[in-house]
Formats: sequence, structure tokens, C-alpha cells
Amino acid sequence: MEKKFKNLDEQIKILKTRGLIIDDEEKTKKILLRENYFFIMGYRNLLLNNDKQFVIGATFKELYSCFLFDRYLRNIIFKYLVIIENNLKSIFSYQLSKKYGYREKEYLNFKNFTQKPDKIRRVRDIIDKMKRQIRVNGSQHNATMHYLSSYGYIPLWVLVKVLSFGIVSDLYTILKEEDKNEIASVYNVSSEEFEGYLPILANYRNLCAHEDILYSHHTEKFISTTKYHLELNIPKIEEEYINGKNDLFALIIILKIMLTEKEFRWMMKEIDYEINSLKGILQSISIDEVLKKMGFIEDYMKIIEI
Repeated sequence: MEKKFKNLDEQIKILKTRGLIIDDEEKTKKILLRENYFFIMGYRNLLLNNDKQFVIGATFKELYSCFLFDRYLRNIIFKYLVIIENNLKSIFSYQLSKKYGYREKEYLNFKNFTQKPDKIRRVRDIIDKMKRQIRVNGSQHNATMHYLSSYGYIPLWVLVKVLSFGIVSDLYTILKEEDKNEIASVYNVSSEEFEGYLPILANYRNLCAHEDILYSHHTEKFISTTKYHLELNIPKIEEEYINGKNDLFALIIILKIMLTEKEFRWMMKEIDYEINSLKGILQSISIDEVLKKMGFIEDYMKIIEI
């Protein structure tokens, strides 16, 4: 069925027909105009019953508050993902430059990477992507432009500034095993665990950057079981953990491993503040419904002390 344009009055009518309480129609119209009816309605599932109607007592204020909660949550998560991104770029460039040199022809030498037959094509593709970044960004960014004009090359610790998180994540997959282990050891995890974390971090980073729905997002990849699953007594179904495997709480576990203790504590306090702020607004549903979608356990703050 074709979706036709609806003006603000028609949007209000649809919401009210589905049982949503709107106390101030003029204020609601301004919000819908500014924020987009379609984007706000992305959070309606929290307030719908089995008949796809809004639960009794549900208000536009609650719906909009869920929308804003996700925005604030996204801003918090994104801030700390950028910290991790910068950390990773620094660690990667340090380890590889130390071992292979600081000129492109040195650190991008094909022999520096895995020689496994099934990864040869992937190695060439990723090296080509990095060389393309040098060509495209070399004359567009102050740091890369300075090195090119002054020295004729761009060292890896400068190049990483213009590499996407995705390329850095891909780079790890083509490293030699000893280099993978060296980098993963910084975070006291195995190279297999670390390699599993990177695409999840990249996925959430892109989601946050494009302002997609965060709180209920699930990744295709699952993280391996950690001590946090065990010590938090996360419930299981048929020996599989319900929470913290491919939901937002799984990302929280990764961030616990990769952020400093101080950074993680501050992040969790910021998240806890937003959760409690939303809790104070919700009337027709419990905050537990939101936490369930996030994959958060009831005592989620306990992870700080583990």
C-alpha cells in the first residue's frame, strides 16, 4: 500500500486514533515538524500492546522522551567509542611502525601481513584501500599534507587519522598472528576475542554517527562469554546467556574491557543518569521494559566494580 504525505494535523489524528494521549497539540506539532514523525514513531513499539495500539495511558510525552533518551544515550556511547577508536589507531600505528617502519612502502609491504592462501586477496584489497586513503586525503588534511610536502611520505601514526574505524578493524584481520597477539595483549584478551570485538565496535560507531536507533540494536555477531557474564549472574536459556551477547549490554562489556577504569565509571554514571531520568517520566510502562530491550540486567551498575 502506497504511503502518502500526511500533514501535521493528520499525523496528530493518527496518533490519537491509535490511543496516544496528546495534552498539547500545538507543542506536539512543533516537535513533529522539528524531529520528524517517522523518526519518533521508531520508538512506538515500547508503548504498543499486542493489538498494535498504544497501551492505556500512554502519552506523547512518554513517546518523545523515549526518542530523546535514545539520542542522549547515543551521544554518550559515541563519545566513548571515539576514545576507543583513537586508542586503537594509536596502538596499531605504534606496534606496526615499531616493527615494520614508518614509510608507506615499509608498513604497507605485502610481506608484513598474513600469507595464508585464503586471505591473500583480502590483504591486497585492504592495502589498496589504505593506499587510496593516502591519495585521497594526502592533500586535504593539515597533518598528511604537512608530511607529504615536507618529507614526501605519510607515517602510519598520521595516516590513521584519516582511516575509518572500519578499515582499522579490517586491518587487524590481515595481520600476522604475532602482531595480532601483541595488540590484543594490551587489553588482556586473546586475539580471537579481540577480532570479534572490532566489527561490533565499528557497527555501533556507524550507528551512532548516523543517528539510528541504538537502545534496541542487536548485532549479527555475538561476543564470547566473559567473566562479566558469570559474575553478574546473567540468566541463561538452554545454556545460552540471554543478555550481553549481541545487544547493547554486549557493547557495554566490550567497553568495560577496552576503556580505562575511570572512563568506564564515568560512562556508566552518565548512562545511569539518563535511565533514571526516563524512569521518572514513564507512567504507562515500566523502565524495565526499556532495560529489557537494551539487554541490561536489573543490577547493571554492578559491572563497574568487577
